[in-house]
Amino acid sequence: MYTRSARVPGEQKGEVGAAVAVTDIVLYPTRLGHARRSALRPGVFLLLCAALAQGAILPEERGDAMYHRYDGGGVTVDGPAVMVRKNFKESVSVSGSWYVDNVSSASIDVITTGASPYGETRTEYSVGADYLYDKSIVGVGYTNSDESDYQSNTVYFNVSQDFFGDLSTLSFGYSQGRDDVYQNGNPDFAGNIDRYNYRLGLSQVVTPSLVVGLNYEMVTEEGYLNNPYRSYRYLTNPLDPAQGYQFAREVYPTTHTSDAAALRFIYYLDWRASVGGSYRFYTDDWGVDANTVQLTYTHVLLENWVVDFKYRYYEQSAADFYGDLFQTPSQDPKNYRGRDKELSNFNNHTVSLYLSYSRPVRNRYVDRASLSLQWDRIWFSYDDFRNLNDHTAIPGDEALYDFEADVYKLLFTVWY
Repeated sequence: MYTRSARVPGEQKGEVGAAVAVTDIVLYPTRLGHARRSALRPGVFLLLCAALAQGAILPEERGDAMYHRYDGGGVTVDGPAVMVRKNFKESVSVSGSWYVDNVSSASIDVITTGASPYGETRTEYSVGADYLYDKSIVGVGYTNSDESDYQSNTVYFNVSQDFFGDLSTLSFGYSQGRDDVYQNGNPDFAGNIDRYNYRLGLSQVVTPSLVVGLNYEMVTEEGYLNNPYRSYRYLTNPLDPAQGYQFAREVYPTTHTSDAAALRFIYYLDWRASVGGSYRFYTDDWGVDANTVQLTYTHVLLENWVVDFKYRYYEQSAADFYGDLFQTPSQDPKNYRGRDKELSNFNNHTVSLYLSYSRPVRNRYVDRASLSLQWDRIWFSYDDFRNLNDHTAIPGDEALYDFEADVYKLLFTVWY
């Protein structure tokens, strides 16, 4: 049921397999085109720039199968994912992926508005192709996402260019999407969203041990941007909050533009390890400002094991039209009102542990294989979104909401 609404404005969208990208490169520089595994020599570390921006080396041929599960706040999301990549004539690489979210939700938004817990399945298909010419890579792709009340279609175009002796990589990307929004149980409702995304990136090898990347992204959306199931609350009698509150359908603007910039680095350490860090700033014309800080440590253990530790902090301010409790209902379509907790003032902390095992495979079809187990623990804390399950308090004085969540990923990869 409209799972898109769960995305936080300032959060960065992930990709299948992205969580183990740095681990993969540290242990297996062959992913970037080299023929054999390395013991993290400083010279090989220069290839880590590919973790920050795509350079003029095609990705390796590989297949990934993943099971993912999110559990927290009354919401469970799990499902499989598969991605396959094949190269042709050392200049063309094609890929395809399939991703499924099975959603079971009894979240606070569902329970406190009187709705029933629901189940939903979202299926996503993606295809893409990359073409390598000299020191440039051109990539194109298409993604389709489908669920019972939301369909999304997106096309993208990326270009990257190496220069200054392959120590610098400049990249540019553009994507355009069209989404169709429906409401289960209401055949007369239909909306749509047009989305445009522009990306610019630069990575630089600063020293034999340090790579730095800078990225900028702008997203513009226009159309029906709120959730057709979501409501805000307002006081029945503004002069006497004890009389309770009522619900009304949220009213959002029909346009949304956001800008985000990120600075990242990876630093090689002499004991077969690396440290990384990033800072990302996000701002939009709804009044949301967000900051993300992340620190990572990757260490090679023995011959075939890699362990990753990660800490991430995210915070954002509330949208201009957000409110936990309004005094009166909206009076016109321009009197915007929203109570989506992901538009409120909140923060979260994430601690992650990734463990990977990989080894060569003596097989005519497979070069090597790896198995990765990933675990994230997330603590959410909301500063102005209240827990309506607290029925003893006067409206507006309920306890603030917080919850914890766990994310698990089991990833199996083969290179061929």
